[in-house]
Amino acid sequence: MKVEEKLVNEVIEDFKNRQIEKRSFETQWQLNMNFVMGNQYCGIGYNGEIEDFEKQFFWQEHEVYNHIAPLIERRLAKLQRVRPTMTVIPSSGDERDIKTAKISKKIVNSIYNKANVYNVITEVTKWSEICGTGFYKVVWNSSKGAFLAKNLKGENVNMGEVEITAVSPFEIYPESVNCSNVDDCRSIIHAKAYHVDEIKNKWGVDVKGETLNVFSLDGVSRNMGGLGYNSNVNKIISSTRDNYAVVIERYEAPTIKYPNGRLVIVAGDKLLYVGELPFVNGEEEKRGFPFIRQVSCDQTGSFWGSSVVERVIPLQRSYNTIKNRKHEFLNRLSMGILTVEDGSVDTDNLEEEGLCPGKVLIYRQGSSAPRYMSTGSVPLDFTYEEEKLLNEISLVSGTSDILNDSSLTNSLSGTALQLLIDQDETRISVTAENIRDALKKIAQHVLRLYKQFASLPRLLKVVGENGDLEVLYFTSSDITSDEVVFETENELNESLAQRRSMVFELLNAGLLHDENGKLSNRMRVKALELLGFGIWENSQDLNEQHTKRASKENAMLLQDKLPKPCEIDNHSLHIDEHTAFILVNELSDDKKEELLKHIRLHKEFIKLTGDNSNGK
Repeated sequence: MKVEEKLVNEVIEDFKNRQIEKRSFETQWQLNMNFVMGNQYCGIGYNGEIEDFEKQFFWQEHEVYNHIAPLIERRLAKLQRVRPTMTVIPSSGDERDIKTAKISKKIVNSIYNKANVYNVITEVTKWSEICGTGFYKVVWNSSKGAFLAKNLKGENVNMGEVEITAVSPFEIYPESVNCSNVDDCRSIIHAKAYHVDEIKNKWGVDVKGETLNVFSLDGVSRNMGGLGYNSNVNKIISSTRDNYAVVIERYEAPTIKYPNGRLVIVAGDKLLYVGELPFVNGEEEKRGFPFIRQVSCDQTGSFWGSSVVERVIPLQRSYNTIKNRKHEFLNRLSMGILTVEDGSVDTDNLEEEGLCPGKVLIYRQGSSAPRYMSTGSVPLDFTYEEEKLLNEISLVSGTSDILNDSSLTNSLSGTALQLLIDQDETRISVTAENIRDALKKIAQHVLRLYKQFASLPRLLKVVGENGDLEVLYFTSSDITSDEVVFETENELNESLAQRRSMVFELLNAGLLHDENGKLSNRMRVKALELLGFGIWENSQDLNEQHTKRASKENAMLLQDKLPKPCEIDNHSLHIDEHTAFILVNELSDDKKEELLKHIRLHKEFIKLTGDNSNGK
């Protein structure tokens, strides 16, 4: 028991030290979130907390003219296009490795759609754009997937499934802020608030609850703040949660003492779990951390990335100041400033009603009549500075609205405008490449987790090239490679119009035609897909259709639903596909004999027809 207490105290002390080191970054992130949401009269005080800036005089304008939120929305809209198509390189030139690489590619694409990965990407990108850094957590959830049976305790046992979630930077605590990435850290802490009932259900340990601050950016409560210190989050959507506890997960990289690494989970003063790292998700089948880091802008020698919001905050403050001073000047011009001789009029009445039209003003005989002071006109410097600040905000943020500038668009040719647009897109290409790199790592983690846990046969439904439904049968042995590469270039480099123009040029040049100078059905379908029109035709290469039918029959064999050969089958292709299935998979004697009988029927069709290509 003393060993457990010592380990718990060690983890808690380590967590507190990392909090202190990270506190300045969290304060900056809170300031960024305030400015995005329009709470822009605040700053970081001498005590390191967010403080409000009050008016110096009651009459001062204190309005916010938020240009940060639109520029973040503009950047997110452009980054939404970063949805690359990935493929898996075979580990060798062997036919089996080539086939399993195709299966791996379909597994990745299926999981990306099934697990709503693109929604997770959008959420993580929001965190990285506002705070500079966001994280993906890729784990194996044994409670998901198809139902298998019930255990001795009466609990459901499922096949398990990959789970990909977005993690805010407020929950991640690296070993040091000077680590360049996740792999450079010897340990990482993931601290998240859970309800005590959820902790009891998940780990079977009773933990004392407390009140924690949780706040979020989009109105959805998240476990971000209040993990050990009181932060001023009243300017952000915030709430307090009762009966919650902070669960501290410390992931330790493999060492000589712990060859498979170590995972220690602590909540309150209780030890929830201690053991080796659960996932073989590193290179060369090594165990590693389940986190993938995505940054907006890299900071050399720092674990945390930077956000464009940090750069724009000083400009936004200056813009608010210029706008408010300009409006104050306009108020003086429109309402005026009265000068009156002491004792000449009823000043209380004059302050309350002013000099309204038709007003009868009585002033003391012999005194001067009230009059307006001359305030002049609004200086042009206000307008010049306002326009200059707007240009600087666009320049610093890497976004601009070129097409909204009519004076520019009317004076330039289409080629010149396209060059300007391309240059504007290039300014955020570094951020786009960071997203692509994170997506590649997610795909690698997914394949490695399936290779580790998918020991039982699994069925995977995927959509084929022509929109038809394919059912794939695979196990962990079918995943022989996790080398993921991109099939497409950076999506920001070309628009849909550019892609369509390129496809038409290739068609006109005849580069997509076959040796007979004709456009095959497969190439026609691919061209329509590249043009963005979806799948318009169901025609496909006939041999490919026969091969897919044979693959479906292989999957049906496992469900005891193997159909008999049909006279329209391409029997040679069926025989090859069934034979490869027997050689690659370890089937039971009954299943193997059943499939061999099926192959013999195909051979009988060939003998009857005297044709080795089809059953006609």
